Amino acid sequence: MLEILQVPALSDNYIYLLHEPESGQTAAVDPAAAEPVLSALAARGWRLSWVFNTHPHWDHVGANLALKQATGCQVVGFGGDSSRIPGIDRLVGEGDALELGASSCKVLEVPGHTRGHIAYWFAEANALFCGDTLFALGCGRLFEGTPEQMWNSLCKLRDLPEATRIYCAHEYTLDNARFALSLEPDYPPLLQRARQVEQQRAHNQPTVPSLLGEEKLTNPFLRADDLDFQARLKMRGERAVVVFAEIRRRKDRFR
Repeated sequence: MLEILQVPALSDNYIYLLHEPESGQTAAVDPAAAEPVLSALAARGWRLSWVFNTHPHWDHVGANLALKQATGCQVVGFGGDSSRIPGIDRLVGEGDALELGASSCKVLEVPGHTRGHIAYWFAEANALFCGDTLFALGCGRLFEGTPEQMWNSLCKLRDLPEATRIYCAHEYTLDNARFALSLEPDYPPLLQRARQVEQQRAHNQPTVPSLLGEEKLTNPFLRADDLDFQARLKMRGERAVVVFAEIRRRKDRFR
């Protein structure tokens, strides 16, 4: 069984350590800082074998070189971003498979937040490491990609099994819930989830991972093709990508 350790970093980042006990191999997903990773490894007696990067933003690749120097690990990232990922050793793209001991994952290309964003899907572990593409109750800003790219990427992730756990890279859920409620203040599933998120954060508990099934039910960015939701936005019958772009525009301006 794959062991997954969530390591907080910076102000709201999550780094994930994936440990496969049979082989002893460990991977760090999107290490923003080296110290919390090295401390967590030392506390458990784990040795770092890999770094898995989802995209080249500094708060996801910032510790690559320090971790390579300290552990001799290898860095994996999207081939099209090789010039932007420090220390990259293995270039991957859509459909590639990676092995972590007895566990394996599939690489999914999910551009939109950046032009070459990828995600790592461990099907047997029901675990998706999606960086800044899909958040709990949200999605990433469109820094380099288009609404079409991001909507297609979200649809690709939405098609995964509903039991998939979404390990996103930031604790943004409380703010995302506030925005979602501004669109649907009387939607019972969202109201229930927002109350749960408030309670978790009031006790300083993480709201990540979430389940894809609950994201499909309550995340506005996954529901741009839902006719009832479109009607609430007074956009019933519009193309889904147009609705998605409007939701993203409203979120970018939300305070």
